[in-house]
Amino acid sequence: MTAFRLLLGLAGLMGAAGVALAAASAHGADAGRLASASAMLLFHATAILALAAVALHARGLLHGGIGLVAAFGFVIGAALFAGDLTLRQYAGHSLFPYAAPTGGTVMIASWLAVTLAAVAAKK
Repeated sequence: MTAFRLLLGLAGLMGAAGVALAAASAHGADAGRLASASAMLLFHATAILALAAVALHARGLLHGGIGLVAAFGFVIGAALFAGDLTLRQYAGHSLFPYAAPTGGTVMIASWLAVTLAAVAAKK
C-alpha cells in the first residue's frame, strides 16, 4: 500500500505543477516555453490517476461503475484541458470554444466521482 500512496502523491504533485505551469504560460509575459512542460505534466499525472482509480476498483476500494467513470473522466478532462492549452500555444487556436474549461470541469467531476465511489465501495 505504501507504493500505491507514493504513486498517488506523485500524481498529485505532477498535476499541481502542471496546472501552475499552465497558468504561468497563459498569463506570464514570454512564458510560452512552459506550455509544453505543463501539458506533459498534466497528461502524465492524469494517466496515473486513471490507473490508480482502476487499481482501487480492483482492490474493492472504489465502487466499480463510478470508479471507472472517474478514470475515463480524468483522461478525457486532461485531453481537453491540456490539449486545448497546447494547441493555443503552438497553433494559435483552440480545440473548440471552452474546451479547456470543459476539461477542467470534467476533471473536477472526476474527483467528486472518486469520492462518491470510495463512499459507495463495499469494503
